[in-house]
Amino acid sequence: MSETQATKEAPADVTPEPTEAESAAVEVDAPITDAEATSHADDSAGASAERDVVVTARNVCIEYEVDPIVKAVRNVDLTIYRGEILGLAGESGCGKTTLAYGINRLLKAPALMTDGTVTFHDKDGDDIDVLALEGDDLRAFRWDKVSMVFQGAMNSLNPVIKIRKQLFDVFTTHRPGMTKVEMEGRARELLSLVGVDPDRVNSYPHELSGGMRQRVMIAMALALEPQLMIMDEPTTALDVVVQRGIIREIMRLREIFGFAVIFITHDLPMLLEISDRVAVMKEGKIVERGTSQEIYTNAQHEYTKKLLSSFPSLTGERGAFVRGGEDQ
Repeated sequence: MSETQATKEAPADVTPEPTEAESAAVEVDAPITDAEATSHADDSAGASAERDVVVTARNVCIEYEVDPIVKAVRNVDLTIYRGEILGLAGESGCGKTTLAYGINRLLKAPALMTDGTVTFHDKDGDDIDVLALEGDDLRAFRWDKVSMVFQGAMNSLNPVIKIRKQLFDVFTTHRPGMTKVEMEGRARELLSLVGVDPDRVNSYPHELSGGMRQRVMIAMALALEPQLMIMDEPTTALDVVVQRGIIREIMRLREIFGFAVIFITHDLPMLLEISDRVAVMKEGKIVERGTSQEIYTNAQHEYTKKLLSSFPSLTGERGAFVRGGEDQ
């Protein structure tokens, strides 16, 4: 693995979730059972029965091996369909990022997946046991089948290496047969795809604005045309105008390439706008899941209702959801 890849693959935040004692000090709702969590999904399952599945995760359990042990992800089941945007929402420390790292085999000590299976259903018909991959097979899987835009992605670019070299690094590792001319053409094409001047291949990261750096990271994640892209709070630290531009770019690129997206954020209203389905996490479990419309109009779990009511309305009325003037 090259130096720039290692920079991108290093976990952005592996701070253990609060201990049970710490969690008890805060008023929270008890997680509901898996059967309750799928109350919305049951209705949409029939419509999705014929859809092409890209990733299946079952009974995923991840712990942080510290004292005391922190159970960060608890018995999570997740199915991602090809071409869809699955929103993963929840408060900081609920296990969203840890789950994403587990799916993509990016966990670092003291994090450890203690149970579960993750299967990648390749578009060529093969099923890949992700947890069984090692060495070169694992390296080939990452970025080629599944790519990731990391939390704090703007800081993932090496500040002393030009954009060209960092894009070339992906091709050199995963497409060693490409010539320099082909890599140059592909690098410029990728920047153009995400709305960045192709001549910016000659720039250093510090010469780009925050939004441009984020677009470069998305271009890098798109480089090998993956079938699934995991985006861990890709609009963090960007102003709302730039956020909107990045979101529109992601939506446009998804339509062009047909990749699936796991979009992780604590911003539930934004997920309701862009996602086909939404899963809500709390204390390491998915407590509710359903289509965006179902979550918006008929949230079942008390925690989901609190997330929805935590955003003020544009009219300034207390307790009203951000897109409506009436109390939810």
